[in-house]
Amino acid sequence: MSRFLLSISSILLCCFWTTRAEIFTSIGQMTDLIYTEKELVQSLREYIKAEESKLAAVKSWASKLDAVTRMSTADPEGYLAHPVNAYKLMKRLNTEWSEVESLVLQNPADGFVSNMSVHRQYFPDQEDETGAAKALMRLQDTYQLDSEAFSKGKLPGVHANAVLTVDDCFDMGKTAYNDVDYYHAVLWLQQALKQLDDGEEAVVSKADILDYLSYSVYQMGDLPRAIELTRRLVAIDPTHQRAGGNLRYFEQLLMKQLREMNQSYQPPSEEPIQLGTYSRPKDHLPERDAYEALCRGEGIQMNEGRRSRLFCRYQDGKRNPRLLLKPIKEEDEWDSPHIVRYLDMLSDEEMEKIKELAKPRLARATVRDPKTGVLTTANYRVSKSAWLEAEDDPVIERVNQRIGDITGLTVETAELLQVANYGVGGQYEPHFDFSRKDEPDAFKRLGTGNRVATVLNYMSDVEAGGATVFPDFGAAIRPRKGTSVFWYNLFKSGEGDYRTRHAACPVLVGSKWVSNKWIHERGQEFRRPCGLTEVD
Repeated sequence: MSRFLLSISSILLCCFWTTRAEIFTSIGQMTDLIYTEKELVQSLREYIKAEESKLAAVKSWASKLDAVTRMSTADPEGYLAHPVNAYKLMKRLNTEWSEVESLVLQNPADGFVSNMSVHRQYFPDQEDETGAAKALMRLQDTYQLDSEAFSKGKLPGVHANAVLTVDDCFDMGKTAYNDVDYYHAVLWLQQALKQLDDGEEAVVSKADILDYLSYSVYQMGDLPRAIELTRRLVAIDPTHQRAGGNLRYFEQLLMKQLREMNQSYQPPSEEPIQLGTYSRPKDHLPERDAYEALCRGEGIQMNEGRRSRLFCRYQDGKRNPRLLLKPIKEEDEWDSPHIVRYLDMLSDEEMEKIKELAKPRLARATVRDPKTGVLTTANYRVSKSAWLEAEDDPVIERVNQRIGDITGLTVETAELLQVANYGVGGQYEPHFDFSRKDEPDAFKRLGTGNRVATVLNYMSDVEAGGATVFPDFGAAIRPRKGTSVFWYNLFKSGEGDYRTRHAACPVLVGSKWVSNKWIHERGQEFRRPCGLTEVD
């Protein structure tokens, strides 16, 4: 039995380290894992039942043979004096004990292990687990959620029984630590320590948590608190191989700093480490604060004057025959640059068909390399996407036609319909859809010019998060299932409208399905003629 458990542990460890990556970027594919896990639980129960049945049979044999041996050992010669007993002894040792041996050697685990092997190729790997942990940290930063609220499953507007244990929090902190992200390491290791101090049981020891936490706090520049935590570690484990040396080093370094600044020692704050205790390090994104504020619904630059310039209307595509009897409802979302939303753009049946076609093809979403024009993955875009052609299904052809009818632009030179599904913390950081002057070859391979306009179709509602935001002018557009938003990326002169830099906020709760159509310049010469100035 112990050998079996060891083999299962080895299989699980293998599964989570060697299988394909990036499952976590798509809720659509993660739902398959839910049913896979259910099937494995059923398989595990069948194994337990078979193991219990085997054990009951072995116990029955043991009870029977125990009674026989008590009788035979009481008077061996007298027992064997009876010819039937002598025969049965020969029979037991030659036949029945062999049957017992065969019973014991039976391995009910074979079916379960076989089932595991079948599903193993679809399991997440270590990259997926790390990605999911980083996604939680991304949500924590964007929506300013403290680790305690997160560990208790308390998300804005959501009531769910989803909690993180001490070991979960420790693993989160260790993931950040291994990524040299001491800011998040401190937040999660502190939460693990708090829950352990509150009496929660755990596999990880307090010494291990203090070891990682004290060094992470030191890396954040808080020497007094690092010293206090290291002293706690030494008190728990005086023989710890690093704690004593670290403590002496931290104390000497603090004394040196105090002498240089001519200050006296101040004991560390007794307030627990939480969100805001330390400053979050700056990263590559200059508009990070504005972008994340918009994702939280803060800093939106909508006012009464602007709202008074927004209208709704019926759109018939300049008397397009296909829209005369059933025009599309159009709402202004923003005045300048002009962003509109089309209502009832896609039917439920069309959206389900698009998802059905896309799901088997979903792969890590790519961005076009501005220097080479080649599609490649990027850390700032976390989702899975698929590209659908008009030939794939009449629904795709119909949607493409509808986009052309409503916008008045040709889709003959547009890119394929891209379908994206955002999973845990799925996002697309601020970016331009069009190529800039320093990226002349971005769309050279396509031969269709720059991306003149974007049509973004929302194919699901999102419980929390997932807005499309424009940091330059402070707009946030919420997903509404079945609607589409449209904007021009270029002025009529062909110059890029840099105000259209936008982002897809991380999905906090729910699954976000979108599809988009990037419409290119070629073929629009008479549909959208040049303006008189550069910014018309």
